[in-house]
Amino acid sequence: MTKSEKVPESIEPVEARPTESSSSDIASVMHTTGIFKQLSFLDRFLPIWILLAMALGILIGYFVPGVQNSFATVQLDTVSLPIAIGLLVMMYPVLCKVQYEKLHAIFRLREVWIQLGISVFLNWIVGPIVMTAVAWATLFDLPGYRTGVIIIGLARCIAMVLIWNQVAQGDAEYCAILVALNSILQIVLYSPYSLLFINRVSEWFGVPGSEQEQISLAIVAESVLIYLGIPLAAGILTRFILMHWRGRQWYNERFLPVIGPFALLGLLYTIIVMFASQGHHIIDDIGHVCRVAVPLLIYFIIMYFATFFTLWAMHFKYEHVTTQTFTASSNNFELAIAVAVGVYGINSEQALAATIGPLIEVPVLLALVYLNLYFCRRLTWGRTKEASHV
Repeated sequence: MTKSEKVPESIEPVEARPTESSSSDIASVMHTTGIFKQLSFLDRFLPIWILLAMALGILIGYFVPGVQNSFATVQLDTVSLPIAIGLLVMMYPVLCKVQYEKLHAIFRLREVWIQLGISVFLNWIVGPIVMTAVAWATLFDLPGYRTGVIIIGLARCIAMVLIWNQVAQGDAEYCAILVALNSILQIVLYSPYSLLFINRVSEWFGVPGSEQEQISLAIVAESVLIYLGIPLAAGILTRFILMHWRGRQWYNERFLPVIGPFALLGLLYTIIVMFASQGHHIIDDIGHVCRVAVPLLIYFIIMYFATFFTLWAMHFKYEHVTTQTFTASSNNFELAIAVAVGVYGINSEQALAATIGPLIEVPVLLALVYLNLYFCRRLTWGRTKEASHV
């Protein structure tokens, strides 16, 4: 297990951290070690696997008759069981990694509250507003796809951000805290946010309620509790039970590496099923699919650069800037897909737009990881001035 993969045994105030974790050392490591060598085989070529999964799904959906009816035969609530299984498998391993047992000690640190405040502001005020704005600006004539994009913007990231943060050498401890915080806030805020940013904002733009499909608070809450609450509860129970039974070292070094790949396998499986169900729709509406990519690209670029350079100008450490930047830039497309399918149906434009999310987000954020590591070497960082010009 590499240094970046280890789960820290304790959390210390920033001032007490050893100099070995400084940005200069990170930059030195990045200079001598290729980024791809830090990734597993599955992680290393993830954009390729996603593109292949998308293509395979489209081919199955287009050439295999009756595939949509097959997926819809067994239902879990309003979602077909094959899709529900993929969504739950995708989220469970990531939520098993969150260090829930450290929350009570972590919250005693003043700097943690500063980081939490920044994260809440970026994720629950700036992010939804930016995504809603770019969705209306670019998809003003496509209400169904626009709603799907907004649904993505409301789902704050709790999964893939752990991967981006690890590769970009962000602070794993703070990332775990923010993931736990966003998990809780999504259960509390996602439903009212959906009503606000989808229904009420449409009325502000002059779209009558009869023309804009209303999202039921009960339906959204039910979808959030099923597809976030179940894996979150399972992750908490798994972590506490197994760590008590077998110990922390066994859990971190034996259990997590075994279940870790299932998150990405679940993602690929879900994409295949989703695109198989949407095969004809995607081909028939390829122009609209390309248009959906536009607001997503704009959103990722705005959130990344605005967050990164604002926090850098405030003289935060590289590790904290990285963690906050990728947390704010990423989205929980697993939840967005679940909600879009559960509320609007698998054949809806909203579900198709939500499905496009990971296909744009993964390659874009992977490219931003490279850029982030470049900035680590080239910029001067707070409390670690020696990190510049490495």
